[in-house]
Amino acid sequence: MEDLLALPEGKTLEFKRDLSSPKNLLKTLVAFANTAGGRAIIGVDDQTKQAIGIFSPLDEEERLGNLIADSISPRLVPNIEMITIDDCTLLIVEVYLSNSRPHFLRSEGAENGVYVRLGSSNRQADRELIGELRRSSQGISFDEMPMPDLAESDLDLDAAQKCFCDRRELNQQGLLTLRLLCQDQGKLVPTKGAMILFGKNREFHLPDAWVQCGRFVGQDKAAIFDHIELYDSLPQMVDSIMLFLKKHAMRGADFSEIRRRDVWSIPLGILREAVINALVHTDYSQRGAPIRVAFFDDRIDIENPGILLPGMTIEDMKQGISKIRNPVIARVFRELELIEQWGSGVRRIFHEAEVLGLPAPQIVELGLRIRVTIFLAEHVAVSRTKTQVDVVGLESGLESRLESETSKGVLLALLRQPLQRAEVARALGHEGVSGAINRSIKELLGKQLIEYTIPDKPNSRLQKYRLTARGNALLAQLGA
Repeated sequence: MEDLLALPEGKTLEFKRDLSSPKNLLKTLVAFANTAGGRAIIGVDDQTKQAIGIFSPLDEEERLGNLIADSISPRLVPNIEMITIDDCTLLIVEVYLSNSRPHFLRSEGAENGVYVRLGSSNRQADRELIGELRRSSQGISFDEMPMPDLAESDLDLDAAQKCFCDRRELNQQGLLTLRLLCQDQGKLVPTKGAMILFGKNREFHLPDAWVQCGRFVGQDKAAIFDHIELYDSLPQMVDSIMLFLKKHAMRGADFSEIRRRDVWSIPLGILREAVINALVHTDYSQRGAPIRVAFFDDRIDIENPGILLPGMTIEDMKQGISKIRNPVIARVFRELELIEQWGSGVRRIFHEAEVLGLPAPQIVELGLRIRVTIFLAEHVAVSRTKTQVDVVGLESGLESRLESETSKGVLLALLRQPLQRAEVARALGHEGVSGAINRSIKELLGKQLIEYTIPDKPNSRLQKYRLTARGNALLAQLGA
């Protein structure tokens, strides 16, 4: 008990002085049952955390049990105990994550009386979140649900096959295995996950399944310097977001310096993991806002719709415990080697930040969203320097010349010096050499924008890639 009293209120803990205003306590118990369980300790001054006890504890225990039985539906049966500390008797109400969620206050009804726990406060759940709570209790995932009004032709299978390359043939059986197609009323239809990943008209059917990136001046959102809206296929979105961040992470006095030194002022590996985590774990059933990536002078915020899945806490995430919200999306990302194993990404984010000497990243539930904040080693101030103008022009010029965002990233990485294939991957923040990296290098070689440093031995373990005269001329023209 002494340990509990020393803790701050949070997602699974709340202190109450007494039962004089029971409605707030009932909201808390509903929120605990719907979110991750928790304990409410009654008889504690919630300001000083001193045990003050309750008067007539046996009567109050009976009263509380009756209040819970009369006020909460479906029926909730918490564990209520009395404990004495410093001659004061406290009531401890322990609630477990319920399989009968969503619970609600009868006085407010099933649509308005559902609450979830966010940090140390209770938040009223909207219709979409109530649906998510109900699905999670039934073991149903939003991205596995069929879209009965659509057909296989509504998927951009060319873009999908390009992502998979020769890893898997996306014939009908392959689409069924990946749960991109499913049987519904005797016909094959796309799943919601398939439309999120590769839908031809995704923004019409899922209007918030896109990404908004912004570069802000200073450390708040008072003034925006640059922004972009991204509607790529979901796997391609990773490279598109990273390219936007790299564009605003260039540093150096002039364009020529970019060619010969490390120009990245942001932790690419950490950011890539955080971006992938957001894309895979977003609650795409939520309406009202897309995934947002905000670049400030001192940090980068990556914010996605959806609170943690029931039973999960932020501490669980840090320990590598994982629950998959979107198994269809996660399966595709894993087969594309965008994720290695479920639950490992967040641990890598914190480990790499420690290795790089950066402040520990922050993860918070904000409203009905999750925000991951990555702090920078040093401030990156916005100014319209020649370098930034050149990089903006470079990206624009490459847009019409290269087929993928990864190819643009490879070309930018080789601005500095010749690199081996694995070094190119690391420069782009990849864990290893992916199919996308291999395809991009092949494309750039074919367009004679890069070349081998050992041309007579293409498969040499010492092989590197460098810009060709054509590639240099292109970049010099764009950056002059």
